[in-house]
Amino acid sequence: MSARPPVAWDERSDEHLRDACGVVGIFGPPEAANLAYLGLHALQHRGQESAGIATSDGTRLHHHRGEGLVTDVFSAPLLGRLPGPYAIGHVRYSTAGGSGLQNAQPITARYGGGMVAVAHNGNLTNAAMLRRRLEAEGSIFQGTTDTEVIVHLFARSRASTPEGRLMDALRQIEGAWSLTVLTEDKVIGVRDPLGVRPLVLGRLAGGHVLASETCALPLLDATFEREVEPGEMVVIDAGGVTSRRYLPETPRRACVFEHVYFARPDSTVFGRSVYGVRRALGQRLAQEAPASADVVIPVPDSGLAAAIGFAEASGIPYGMGLVRSHYVGRTFIEPTQAIRHFGVKLKLAPVEEVIAGRRVVVLDDSLVRGTTSRKIINMLRGAGAREVHLRISSPPITHPCFYGIDTPSRAELVAAQYGVEEIRAMLGCESLAFLSEAGLLEAARDSAGGFCDACFTGRYPIPLTDALET
Repeated sequence: MSARPPVAWDERSDEHLRDACGVVGIFGPPEAANLAYLGLHALQHRGQESAGIATSDGTRLHHHRGEGLVTDVFSAPLLGRLPGPYAIGHVRYSTAGGSGLQNAQPITARYGGGMVAVAHNGNLTNAAMLRRRLEAEGSIFQGTTDTEVIVHLFARSRASTPEGRLMDALRQIEGAWSLTVLTEDKVIGVRDPLGVRPLVLGRLAGGHVLASETCALPLLDATFEREVEPGEMVVIDAGGVTSRRYLPETPRRACVFEHVYFARPDSTVFGRSVYGVRRALGQRLAQEAPASADVVIPVPDSGLAAAIGFAEASGIPYGMGLVRSHYVGRTFIEPTQAIRHFGVKLKLAPVEEVIAGRRVVVLDDSLVRGTTSRKIINMLRGAGAREVHLRISSPPITHPCFYGIDTPSRAELVAAQYGVEEIRAMLGCESLAFLSEAGLLEAARDSAGGFCDACFTGRYPIPLTDALET
């Protein structure tokens, strides 16, 4: 009998949602590509499908993109072939457009005024409509990503400066975006008018840095200066940093899921510590949905801080009942003899000393399809758990996201189809509870404005032009 072939590890079958991508921008230091590489490494959690860096030596752009993790795509010799003191970079997990090298970013193009590269975190909600119009007018697309629409709009503008061209493009698109843009002598950062996706500005020796999250700054010995504001364009060139607003100010709607799951715990996002918010989510959940139990355990890694908060507020001891493997690749060799729950066992392993004979509260950040949660509960039972009480540190996800999160259709979202008690019975746990929407918003308090919570409520703050046409 021949060996079973490698099986692709499909992250979309996992319980957690996935963010679209992360972006960086570097201006000033002579080895900008190396710093962009380090920044992307710090943002690897935001996308694992592909990575890319574009640099400028002051007269022309150089770029390299590849599929896989940052450390797989780049080597020291390759980075040495990306000269110049200006760079942008991107890590990607596809939402708009499929996987594949043709959709890796940054996207680099030559236009009438020179060269430009664009890296995008987010999702355009009118990209299909714009693409049809552009194709009818003669534009030729190389891939299927919505970022390429921005590049075409930029190239077709009649404005005399790159900033003017970019503003022309941005005034035609809808959706969520944080962009880093590179020309021969400028690095530009932009956020959408509602500030859905994060972007920060920092200072480093000899220049400045833009990044999706503050966790990228310490690795670069950079200091945090401020968030790029919603609807703001930050231009970094030889004259320093200048700011301009390209669209009128609108009510802020930052993505609350950045706090629930996407951002790294050591980041500050939308003015709040991610670790602090997640700990507060767990504390609030313990107040709303207490459980009689012997130990609180997280689903690592995203459930760690919430589990600590739940344990603190409830007085139930905290334990590491599940250990996560950080070395699961994109493919694996499945054994010839079937092993129950094989995929979950690749990623998680129970610690029987913590679990056996005990009533266990298990904390996770969200419940999407429910398939992985059911397998985890069965795993805990197999490790000797007497009772399993599942607590979710966010409200039920009932609607898909159109703003840069890889979300299943509504038909695949278990909370859109069933009530809490029905889900509990399907999962096979003694109790199940979600954090309330009020509890989430209170714990995540955003002093600068409001949140987008459409995945919990169906209240979409940005028009869904393409979705309404299908």
